[in-house]
Amino acid sequence: MSTTAALTAETGRATGSGPSRRLRAEDRIPGVLYGRGMQPVSLSVARRDLRAALSGPAGQNTILSLSVGGSTYNAIVKEMQRHPVRRNVSHVDFIQIDLAAEIVVSIPLHLTGTAKAVVGAGGLVDPAVDSIEVRATPANLPNEILIDITDMQPDQVIRLSEVALPAGVVATGDPDMPVVTVLISRAGVETAATAAEEAPAEGAAAPAPEASE
Repeated sequence: MSTTAALTAETGRATGSGPSRRLRAEDRIPGVLYGRGMQPVSLSVARRDLRAALSGPAGQNTILSLSVGGSTYNAIVKEMQRHPVRRNVSHVDFIQIDLAAEIVVSIPLHLTGTAKAVVGAGGLVDPAVDSIEVRATPANLPNEILIDITDMQPDQVIRLSEVALPAGVVATGDPDMPVVTVLISRAGVETAATAAEEAPAEGAAAPAPEASE
């Protein structure tokens, strides 16, 4: 389930590209906190503090106890913008949450096990998505969604409606959306076809051994 971490932000930052660049040069990340019934608050957080706060198993879905200008808010990261080349965080949006109310977030998806039937057919199990959007209260949010592919077959597709979710967690997407699929290479198809052709037909007698001279 989602974990909680404390994070302190500074308010009163000037907006605009110039002040934002100066903040980043000081290893601080410009951001904003918004939520229902409140005016957006421009703020900044230390890069190392944000990294530490989100380093737990819940990652970006960590529930934050965000201290801003003498007040503390329950919040989560809504969006992190990254530099297109360096990929470091350049801006962060926080959203205030009600711990008793449901929220919608994306939960990382991971596969477990080995699909031996798929591997034997020359195939590869392919996750069609890397996360699943769900609705739940913050306390019920899982850190990750695990799908066991051990019994998966070469012609099988796992759809969203088939994914087991914890109690109190509901997927928001199309129930028929493919979540896990199988990729079969041409070489794998040819190998399977050759093996089928070379296998003796059911009930066929084995060839008699050659007589010795």
